[in-house]
Amino acid sequence: MDLDVFVTAHHAEWDRLNTLLHRGRRLTGAEADELVVLYQRTATHLSRIQSSAPDPVLIARLTELVARARATVTGTRQAGWRDAVHFLTAGFPAAVYRARHWWVPTALISTGLAALIGWWIATHPEVQAAIAPPAELHGMTRPGGEYETYYSSHPAASFAAQVWTNNAQAAAMCLTLGVFIGIPVLWILFLNMLNLGVGAGLMSSAGRLDTFLGLVLPHGLLELTAVFVAAGTGLRLGWTLIDPGPRSRRTAMAEQGRAAIGMAIGLALVLFVSGAIEGFVTPSGLPTWSRIAIGIAVEALFLLYVYAVGGRAARVGETGDLEDAGRSAVLPVAA
Repeated sequence: MDLDVFVTAHHAEWDRLNTLLHRGRRLTGAEADELVVLYQRTATHLSRIQSSAPDPVLIARLTELVARARATVTGTRQAGWRDAVHFLTAGFPAAVYRARHWWVPTALISTGLAALIGWWIATHPEVQAAIAPPAELHGMTRPGGEYETYYSSHPAASFAAQVWTNNAQAAAMCLTLGVFIGIPVLWILFLNMLNLGVGAGLMSSAGRLDTFLGLVLPHGLLELTAVFVAAGTGLRLGWTLIDPGPRSRRTAMAEQGRAAIGMAIGLALVLFVSGAIEGFVTPSGLPTWSRIAIGIAVEALFLLYVYAVGGRAARVGETGDLEDAGRSAVLPVAA
């Protein structure tokens, strides 16, 4: 390609595009249409120059021109309260609902694993002895021991904030590390179930399983559900890398990745609620039955939110993809 001839043939179009861009939103309808056409042509010109006659100065000029035109054509849009409301009433619950075939089995298998670990520890004194010396185990499981004082060892507000931060980080790790074919997610999930099973097993061996459940269930039902949702979503992300379906692997991973980002934001809010319960309700002086009732009620509300609100949104096409909620207009708007 003769670069001088090419520039002579098209520089008028580039100058015209630059002029339209400087006019901003004062474009007429016809000028807005012209801007779109010139943007598309200039982008094509830039591609041809980059591949056939790479002139650094000209490429820099056209790259800047195309970037400005793209910003004007696609527009910019600030997220507002309407976006937040849409996310909470449609996007997030729909994403959780659509991922139910992953996180529900994850929850059932994980809970079964924790119960199995707890039973194994409770019925095998030699396993208990391998965990810690008898005196130390007694200090953990006795009335007023470490398992009970853990929830009241710090001021409620700071404890709730610490719990929320830790759980949100664990959920985010499950969501993001799923890209490594889900292996790190399985490890994080196993560690969580191991801790739960060890606690249940040791307290059960001391005849205080009811106390343990009274401490764990108020906040644990919602907290573990959030962890299972994060883990299930992470595993689905990993499986998408293996089997993207009819889409290209890049497109499928992008869609699932954006949905996972939205999921992380939503689950942070869910874990904020469970952290508040753990900080203020679990160590409170309320009767055990009332604390457990609060946990069951909050869990039921979350599942109703997912299956009723999220199910309805999913059936009308909501996916939870952040790009759907934040997609800009395709054409510039004339003033």
